[in-house]
Amino acid sequence: MNVSAPRIGFDRFIALDWATAALRVRAGVLPLEAMEASLDAAGLGAAARTKTRTVLNRLWLSPRADLVGYADRGAALFKAHPDAPVTALHWGMAAATYPFFGKVAELIGRLSALQGDCASAEIHRRMSEIYGEREGTYRMTNMVIQSQAAWGAVERAEKGKRVIRLSSTTVGHDDLVLWLIEAALHYADKPLAVSSLHALPVLFPFDLTQPLSYLVSSSAHLVVRAEGTGSRYVALKGCT
Repeated sequence: MNVSAPRIGFDRFIALDWATAALRVRAGVLPLEAMEASLDAAGLGAAARTKTRTVLNRLWLSPRADLVGYADRGAALFKAHPDAPVTALHWGMAAATYPFFGKVAELIGRLSALQGDCASAEIHRRMSEIYGEREGTYRMTNMVIQSQAAWGAVERAEKGKRVIRLSSTTVGHDDLVLWLIEAALHYADKPLAVSSLHALPVLFPFDLTQPLSYLVSSSAHLVVRAEGTGSRYVALKGCT
């Protein structure tokens, strides 16, 4: 278990442009000063700017030690595949870094699976069951939903009372697909059934259409093992 993982942490709205600027800084294609200027231009107050910067630090600029290599590989994917959906990179890094972000994503993925939408009150209720019924849980859940909406994954309707999942994005690059699966494994903190990988709720905004069984078997960062009567599970290498 990643005992150093922040339990909540994602407590600010993060605009897509801010996250992308931070990723570009990590990839070495944007100076840090340019990212800082974009935050200045947003007109954030001093406290809000500091907290936003803290989230961006964890997300891309200064990830925790066990995710430094993962973040570097995400930045390399960004440079190698300029046509790839940048939201997939932010989503993967956020889910791997912030269990709170991942849980909101998982709940939306599960609750909207049948009809394409869900009540935000149900998301809040379930998050409160996990993280406690306090104002911070409610506010931070809203921050995550608002960020996911800004990233093009969902739409908030009926004055925020309903969350509608938007059309999923096909991820066409095998190495990015594997990187996203790694994010799901970091979030789950346990092996996942190979048969479940095509429809992981935490990755609901993305279509993974590749032959995933073959892909994960060939990954240098994942390991596949058989359990029981033919069931196969994938785990992060070194965490089995």
